[in-house]
Amino acid sequence: MAFSVVMPALEMAQETGKLVAWRKSEGESVVKGEPLLEIETDKAVLEVESPADGILAGVSEQAGAVVPVGKTIAWIVRPGEAPPSEVAASGSSVPNATETTRVATPVVPSREAASGAPISPKARRLAKERGVDIASLRGSGPGGEILASDVLAAAEPTNATPKATPKDVEIPSSIGRLMAERTTQSWTTVPHFFVVREIDAGALVEARERLGSATEKARGIKLTHTDFLVALIARVLVKHPRMNASWSGAGISLNHEVNIGVAMAVEDSVVATVIHNADKANLGEVAVQRRDLTERARAGRLRPFDIAGATFTISNLGMFHVDAFSAIISPPQAAILAVGSITDRVVPVDGRPAIRPMMTLTLSCDHRVVDGARAAVFLNEVAEAVREPDNWLR
Repeated sequence: MAFSVVMPALEMAQETGKLVAWRKSEGESVVKGEPLLEIETDKAVLEVESPADGILAGVSEQAGAVVPVGKTIAWIVRPGEAPPSEVAASGSSVPNATETTRVATPVVPSREAASGAPISPKARRLAKERGVDIASLRGSGPGGEILASDVLAAAEPTNATPKATPKDVEIPSSIGRLMAERTTQSWTTVPHFFVVREIDAGALVEARERLGSATEKARGIKLTHTDFLVALIARVLVKHPRMNASWSGAGISLNHEVNIGVAMAVEDSVVATVIHNADKANLGEVAVQRRDLTERARAGRLRPFDIAGATFTISNLGMFHVDAFSAIISPPQAAILAVGSITDRVVPVDGRPAIRPMMTLTLSCDHRVVDGARAAVFLNEVAEAVREPDNWLR
């Protein structure tokens, strides 16, 4: 039985994905669940796992290729079995064709350059990136093969005068560039409006102190304010389905799951990892998922599932001592909640001035999905949940 390896779709509007690297070579054995390749989205570089045990065969796309979503780019076959495309090309019938997950005709990339000389895939990619005409190159590899070093040598300036480059210009990574494009698109196409609420976080702080030691002893992890907010807001969203909705060309789509995206910084970008079905998870489960996702993000080992399917996002900059800020919505989500630091402030309590730990929440909304009244009611109920966390986390 052959299993196809396809370019996955992680977002509703995604049409293509970039193949960053193969973690296995063609002809190499793989195990189901083992990292097989890396792809790049507008959020992160992700690992894609092998769909089955077997041999990697029929690889039709190499690193650097931008591939349509759903296209078969390789096959996982049994030892001694040819991928369906190779069988079909030989004129034989495809064995066990009904057992394959998808029939495709991938084209194995040629190593021939325009000049007729062989060229390695890495050299071909570098030549395209550096604007080097491979037809003009003479390869230094076996049999005259053009190597990456040949391309790099040809790309170097031929004179001693270095090309002037502004030293104060920082070139972002591909993820940073894509994030810039994505936020620009959101800001210029989504009609944002903002609702702000200052909340007494005393009960939240007390609950963290009270429950933190037990959770750390049971699970070996410290509870954070973000863990509480994920669990509380997920439960509030159940009562406000329009806040958990998405905008599409057909109109407003109500999501059946409550999946909370948690924005976190990685290198020169930000990625929103996803805690799925957060409304059904207890505090300890949320904390474990959040820690695992944080470690994966920092190590550059996020999986497609880790960033897919968010229906609402939380961005917390409180740990950076930011009092308040406004966040940009991640389409097609309807809203994102920006969380400021918990700071002691003088506020009226029963008609008298008192010092209380206060927190500012700023809710950014897509006006095509949510109006001001809905947003205000939702934020009021979030404030209630923060003031009485025990009642919501039973």
